[in-house]
Amino acid sequence: MSDYRKLVVWQHAHALVLAVYKVTLVFPKDERYGLSSQVRRAAVSVAANIAEGTGRGSGPELARFCRIARGSINELEYHLLVCSDLAYLPLETHRELRQKISTVRRMLTRFIQSVTGETGNW
Repeated sequence: MSDYRKLVVWQHAHALVLAVYKVTLVFPKDERYGLSSQVRRAAVSVAANIAEGTGRGSGPELARFCRIARGSINELEYHLLVCSDLAYLPLETHRELRQKISTVRRMLTRFIQSVTGETGNW
């Protein structure tokens, strides 16, 4: 696998990055180097790890980077919970982002299973 852009899971992860950047534009200025930065980095990490894994040339390496991406999606979910609790995100926006996160997480799990043949629950 050499062109990560053809992977549907990467396409969804990339769309999530764009959505996260859009919603963080309105965060308080004093969060520029705090939560805003953390949220963005976690989101970018998901898509970037999928992309990096495809360039590693082996199924086990691809799966390893996708597991890292799955960890980042969990980190992103938590950061967004904090943002919602602090009222930086409207409840509806938080719900929509959680749905996107859930979709990417499921896709990552299935993709890892298809690469490795694993069948375990995550």
